[in-house]
Amino acid sequence: MKSYINKILLLVFVLSTQLACVEEDFLNENPLDFFSTGNSFVTFENYQGALIDMYAQVRTFTADENGFSAHMYGTDIMINARRIADGLRWGNYSVSLNPTSGLPLFHWNSMYKLITSANSIIDRLQDNTVLTANEKQSIDAEARFFRALGYRNLVYIFGGVPLLLNEVTSPRTDFERAAREEVIAQIEADLLIASQNLPSIGAVADGRLSNLAAFHLLTEIYIAQQKWDLAIGAASQVIDDPNTALMTNRFGSMANQPGDVFYDLFRVGNQNRSSGNREAIWVGQYELDILGGGLSSTGISGRIFERNHAPAVFTLTDPDGRLGSLGSRSTLNAGGRGVSFMRPTAYMEQTIWESDFDNDIRNSRFNYVRDFIYDNPNSVWYDSSLVKYPSRNYLAEKWRWYPYITKVTTPGQHPANLIANAETLLLTNGAGSTYTDHYYMRLSETYLLRAEAYLGRGDLANAAADINQVRNRANATPISAGDVTIDYILDERARELCFEETRRLTLTRVGKLVERVRVHNDLNNSNILDHHNLWPIPIREIEANINGNLTQNPGY
Repeated sequence: MKSYINKILLLVFVLSTQLACVEEDFLNENPLDFFSTGNSFVTFENYQGALIDMYAQVRTFTADENGFSAHMYGTDIMINARRIADGLRWGNYSVSLNPTSGLPLFHWNSMYKLITSANSIIDRLQDNTVLTANEKQSIDAEARFFRALGYRNLVYIFGGVPLLLNEVTSPRTDFERAAREEVIAQIEADLLIASQNLPSIGAVADGRLSNLAAFHLLTEIYIAQQKWDLAIGAASQVIDDPNTALMTNRFGSMANQPGDVFYDLFRVGNQNRSSGNREAIWVGQYELDILGGGLSSTGISGRIFERNHAPAVFTLTDPDGRLGSLGSRSTLNAGGRGVSFMRPTAYMEQTIWESDFDNDIRNSRFNYVRDFIYDNPNSVWYDSSLVKYPSRNYLAEKWRWYPYITKVTTPGQHPANLIANAETLLLTNGAGSTYTDHYYMRLSETYLLRAEAYLGRGDLANAAADINQVRNRANATPISAGDVTIDYILDERARELCFEETRRLTLTRVGKLVERVRVHNDLNNSNILDHHNLWPIPIREIEANINGNLTQNPGY
């Protein structure tokens, strides 16, 4: 009997143990129909999805008016065209750069979102047993580039910031600011790995990162540390690559139309290497009317550079006070659907072109429109010049028209759905976007970065030679070694890279923002203060960080 009872007890024990195991397995969730932190980073496709999301984050930041455009307004090259002296579109620095305003917080959050996305990928790779070593290496390199880009954007405008290098898996309130030098050193470390492990530019699809993109950004970071020889070496990796060259002949979608090679660089379909463009290093991708493509033919979307920068010609009367314009048209004369928000400074509009006004193709009638021709056939002033015969409302309110840079618009190439009248090319009110892909990095900038490094090293002859590579393509007069200064390089960057470079980041990187705004910006020269060379740490971040010490930047 005792033996029988023992057998029964043993059987009960075994069954209960099995039932406990079943219960335990039942309670442990294994999600099969949705993504979780446990199953989002397993396969190569999972990681590619996470990487593509970071490309999308950069594109979204670029398109947002508080993103890229915030690095144009209030600098030496662009002002609020309506001359509104408040915080709207950088009318007043002290209003825009307030610790409680949304602008610094938007940049802070956008860049830390990019950084935390990269950290998640990098950390999750460590324990992954599905990927090959080569797959891990390429994914890690791409993520490190994005982390470096995020910190680069932060360190230039905020100075030292919290340096997060691992995935944050629980709430933290103990952040501390790392020194600026420590942040830049980490950017360099990430870019070194990226430059060695990213594919060559000839092996990547349009829009994807290559080793040359990493070398290009590494050049800038070396310059920020005054590592001149290393900067020259990194830039040379890009310039000497057999897959890169400045475009010197007409090409692409409008090559059979009047224009020049600089105009071609910014026409629809011409930005990517697949179009024959060997100058492109990294290009943001926009696809029209495709889910997630960033552009729509049914309304304003993507980068609204056309809307912000092109003048509001639809508001113009003729000198008699009658309607002088047919409206917003897909022509160079009209500039698309502009509303006159962002106007060039006098420095950008006139000063930097004075020595080569008639021969520099970047200032040609195709690339910088400097007059409006009355285009309403019912006006007695039809086909006459606004500049020669100014309209009444233009004289009263000069924001209605100004010379504009044609990179922002696509004459004759607007989406068909946005053409209200095919004969006159009148656009619907839904136009206003820039319907091209966007250069993040172009070879001409690499030449100008290397020139900056040569200047730092004291090699003015080679600095002039690199600048002349860019100027020769533009048919501008070559300069001599004695002409090279950091201000001259900044002038050349303005001529070549307006609406491509993040101008504010460039000026803060070289320590010239406040100085050049005071000299060249007649709206903000009286309201920019010395401490505005850095932005305030968002007050929300400081107040939430109860167990750490996020010290505020001086002056705020």
